[in-house]
Amino acid sequence: MKILSIQSSVAYGHVGNSAATFPLQRLGHEVWPVITVHFSNHTGYGAWRGPLLAPSDVADVITGIEERGVLGEADAVLSGYQGDPAVGQVVLDAVARVKTANPAAVYCCDPVMGDVGRGMFVRPGIPEFMRDTVVPAADVVTPNHFELDFLAGTTTRTLDEVLAAVDVVRARGPRDVLVTSVLHDGTAEGTLDVVAVSDAGAWAVTTPLLPIAPNGCGDVTAALYLAHLRTTGSPERALSLTTSAVFAVLEATVAAGTREIALVAAQDAIADPGDRFEVRRLR
Repeated sequence: MKILSIQSSVAYGHVGNSAATFPLQRLGHEVWPVITVHFSNHTGYGAWRGPLLAPSDVADVITGIEERGVLGEADAVLSGYQGDPAVGQVVLDAVARVKTANPAAVYCCDPVMGDVGRGMFVRPGIPEFMRDTVVPAADVVTPNHFELDFLAGTTTRTLDEVLAAVDVVRARGPRDVLVTSVLHDGTAEGTLDVVAVSDAGAWAVTTPLLPIAPNGCGDVTAALYLAHLRTTGSPERALSLTTSAVFAVLEATVAAGTREIALVAAQDAIADPGDRFEVRRLR
């Protein structure tokens, strides 16, 4: 599979394309990383250096790829954090151009906006842009629980309410939805759920809640779910493989005692994650 991934890049650590590219390559996929920023490190450190690319520069890189005559070879477009609606429009334009060249291609959007405890951490206007413009253009979306509630315009406390919120999002366009970090009234202490929904049904996996919340896990999750979903054709199987691999990355990170996710240390588990957790059919 060939994936056009339009995301941020950091020299130190793993977020954006610096988190998504290696796992995809380790699975044997070709990645065309187009960067929107090139920072020294992710912004969670509170200080960083490096340029934020102008939307026109990002568009020029994509045009250069198109001029090679290969956009039609792309099987998917992947995007994550979008800090500027102008960059978001570049992403949507790229999606349209890829799909014109290859109607079978899909767009996977990780609608990065915020999280429980932190609230929204993007610029004003970005959440509405994601909800109203970007998500409806996507085939696959991977929000966390907090982001799902915003996209659906509701607050969900039960698993049934989560599924109802997913249905609201799917009615606007995306057929496949993966919801991460789901905490509901039935969640056992020290665990969380990950929920996958498609036209074929809905499934959930429960994993232990590890005592870390490093940056970049959402980027890895979106990349792996896209890859496994397209490779296997099964949301249920993609959910199992993705949650097993991401949990292995988190375990390796805990063992290393590092702030940055241990992608390289966990690479064998990324390539062959196995089925560590039971997948439950919800409907």
